[in-house]
Amino acid sequence: MSRPATTPPTTAGHRRGLVLVGVAIVLTGFNLRTAVNSVGPVLQEIEDGLGVSSATAGLITTLPVLCFAVLGFAGPPLAARFRDGHVLAAALLVMAVGLVGRAAAGSFPLFALGTVAAMAGGALGNVLLPGLIKRYFPTRTGLLVSAYGTAMAVGGALASGATAAIAERFGEDGWRWALGIWAAFAVIAALPWLAVPARPDNPSSRRSTVRMRTLVHSRLAWSMVLMFGLQAMQAYVIIGWTAQYLRDQGMSAATAGLLVGLNAVIAIPVNAVVPPLAVRQHLQRPLLVGCVCCYLAGWSGLAVAPLTATWLWVVLLGLGLGTFAMVLTLLGLRARTPESTAALSTVTQGCGYLLAGVGPLLVGVLRGATGGYTGMFMLVYAGIVLLLITGWGVCRARYVDDEVPGLVVGAPTGEPTVEVAGTEPPVTVTGPEP
Repeated sequence: MSRPATTPPTTAGHRRGLVLVGVAIVLTGFNLRTAVNSVGPVLQEIEDGLGVSSATAGLITTLPVLCFAVLGFAGPPLAARFRDGHVLAAALLVMAVGLVGRAAAGSFPLFALGTVAAMAGGALGNVLLPGLIKRYFPTRTGLLVSAYGTAMAVGGALASGATAAIAERFGEDGWRWALGIWAAFAVIAALPWLAVPARPDNPSSRRSTVRMRTLVHSRLAWSMVLMFGLQAMQAYVIIGWTAQYLRDQGMSAATAGLLVGLNAVIAIPVNAVVPPLAVRQHLQRPLLVGCVCCYLAGWSGLAVAPLTATWLWVVLLGLGLGTFAMVLTLLGLRARTPESTAALSTVTQGCGYLLAGVGPLLVGVLRGATGGYTGMFMLVYAGIVLLLITGWGVCRARYVDDEVPGLVVGAPTGEPTVEVAGTEPPVTVTGPEP
């Protein structure tokens, strides 16, 4: 997989193209979590409507995470063969079809099939956006990660907070409308990608290739996988089970949904603030410790007093979710070039989501076996400890390129190299420093 390099233009048309790419990235970010966050607030209604058990409900909450893992690996090969804009536009349109399909599903297999399709846009966006940002905005990485992370938090907050209210508004089987309505936003996000222009490749330019398999020899890459997977496990247990937990404690469905939505709302300023701070090496470990403390306080509050000051516990969990914005920023900081950034992003998120998928599934299985949530709290506490340990190592300044010298081939050190994942138009960047 390779792409030729060309010299980046400095015309007004190029600047307008960058604005269009920025808008497309932000709109895509808005849709990355709507399909996931809309499930938790109406999980009980989905169980009743499909006639499934609590263990199967755990699979419903885990399925999106598994899709992120498996489908994400398709990102670089697809983007190397086709234009990124077309890949992401197609993924978002498939996402819209899947959202409508699972809303109309009358059985669990059809619901699962629709979920797989609905995750396409999120999975490809997860792995391609960090490389796109590194390519198009190499000096504004923190700003762009902040922008699309904030958009993702806004979309997730709306999905978490409004889904239960939409379901109640439509009455019987209202959960179907509440799940399907988000398809409209996916269609809107697909349109700018279709308008992003491409320039012809220059056949005479040097070509470079990324060997992602060599990342298995990188300690840093495995540390990134563990950090990403552990923080994602926290997020998807919160998204998938917090509302149901509060409902089982006696809270109404609408109130529980709003509180989970509050959790997502807190992530909006967190996702805006954390990336610009995380690019500063000396602030990375303090940020990690702060997020871990918020996780501990939030989960402890929910365990001891779930119906007392519940808003405080969900706010603390929302602050803890700053680890997501932090690890997204670190993906760009722990690789020297767009090629290695894309490779690290794909492996980290693909393998990390496989790890994260264990969390929501285990919560459902343990809830079905014990009738309670003790297993959920044991799981998240263990995950917090491991997150602190692995994250502490990731916060040490180093580069995956240095651990795997053969990661990028085809252009000597200091020569121009380009993104294997296929950003269009290709832009010349400088190779790793000696």
